[in-house]
Amino acid sequence: MMTDFDGLSFARLMGFLSIMGNSFGCSASGERLVSAARDGDLQEAKALLEYNPRLARYSTFGVRNSPLHYSAAQGHHEIVSLLLESGVDINLQNVRGQTALMLASQYGHWEVVQTLLLFNANIHRTDYLNGGTALHFAALSGHTRCIRLLLADYVPSISDFWNMMRRKPTLKVPIANFDESSLCKIVNRKADGGITALHMAALNGHAESVRLLLDLGASVSEVTVGDGTTIELIAGAGSTPLHYAACGGNAACCQVLIARGASLTAENANSWTPLMVARSWHRNWLEGILSKQVESQIHILPSPYLCLPLMSIMRIARECGWRNKNQSPACIDPCVVCLERKCTVAAEGCDHEFCTRCALYLCSTYSTSTIVAGPPGSVPCPLCRHAIVSFFKLSGTSPVRELPRTSLSLSLCTTCPAVGSDLTALMSTQSCKPDFHCTQIPPLGSSSFRSLSCQRFPSMKLNSTLCMGAPETSPCLVRCSRSGSLRRSASQGESNRRSWLFALNQIVTTGSG
Repeated sequence: MMTDFDGLSFARLMGFLSIMGNSFGCSASGERLVSAARDGDLQEAKALLEYNPRLARYSTFGVRNSPLHYSAAQGHHEIVSLLLESGVDINLQNVRGQTALMLASQYGHWEVVQTLLLFNANIHRTDYLNGGTALHFAALSGHTRCIRLLLADYVPSISDFWNMMRRKPTLKVPIANFDESSLCKIVNRKADGGITALHMAALNGHAESVRLLLDLGASVSEVTVGDGTTIELIAGAGSTPLHYAACGGNAACCQVLIARGASLTAENANSWTPLMVARSWHRNWLEGILSKQVESQIHILPSPYLCLPLMSIMRIARECGWRNKNQSPACIDPCVVCLERKCTVAAEGCDHEFCTRCALYLCSTYSTSTIVAGPPGSVPCPLCRHAIVSFFKLSGTSPVRELPRTSLSLSLCTTCPAVGSDLTALMSTQSCKPDFHCTQIPPLGSSSFRSLSCQRFPSMKLNSTLCMGAPETSPCLVRCSRSGSLRRSASQGESNRRSWLFALNQIVTTGSG
């Protein structure tokens, strides 16, 4: 019989194996599933999960990337759905605190983002290294469609939404089922150093992302904080998004921010205005834009990525399903778009009917550079061009009963020959059972931007971290465009964390506007 000490040691050992990626036992089958998820081999993934559904919980050694992380990073949405149906934790975080939603948003895989959100992925999770959410990662890379999907549950399907967001607070009328404060809180959420999604999009020159974030309540007056992070190397603490746009050198971003009320005279902690920041980074082409406030009223157009009916169709898809491809023999009027599935929703106003999947695709992919007839953010009906603001569920469309998804643990896999049945029985009879809840990895630091120094070099070539099979798996939320090397101070004891490098924006370095 094992002593209490032995039982506690065994529990700690099992907890350690859980942290280090389940490399004990089912590593061979787990690595096959990882390869299938990374390469998009749906049939191989199905066969492995049918053999052992617990493999969905496998994670690689050290970095703790699961098959869900790999498939999300590579954009294989069908494998993502398969893994979620197999019971994997949708909000599972790797050693850097990244979820599958963060990786899909970072690489712009909107179909994966949509799938994860339909399975109710948590958009509020933050990574350990910089405190950024999936919205920060999407704004960093300028993936506007992903930004739209991430905020879909907070943008109501009402015709007057865009005009209402532009009104002064004293003139706004409360609307049922719409909490504007919650939307603004999410859009303006700050990562380490006080950086918002708008700061990131502005710095990296993503004008369309800037426009959409402003339409959804992003504030042009939010400032960064002086906590010793690398933001002081870019524009200084207390900088507004316009300071960051001036640093990035994108004229379109500066013009949009100024049109939305950004102040040209705002000073950061270094007493620098946006014009002074532009000069310090040699963005000489911005002097005409940043030197004086525009006197005439600028006509502001809504973002072409604003989509009002997205919330309504997302809710219907969660309630009634969206993946059923089976065509009923009695159905003689299929969806006119796909000609495969039964019509389940209709557009308000014109009442044209579609299947849920086609309506989802229409709302998720639509964008236009021209003014359409109808409220800002409405989507033209593909049949009659009527402005669609909302979808409603057809009568006879019944809710789908989703099978309960069990959270399976791979720590002790009974199908693996390396872990015998005697060990499983021992675990069930021990009075001191392993506590896997205590093995959660704590944050790796209160800030990923702290205690950095900048050194000038003629050129800079970054070494990509290839933990996901793709470059820049975990980039910094701020991309610095000045030629140089950024490294942590040795006094902080962070020299062993070199995977978290600040990627330099090569486009800005060329000096193009």
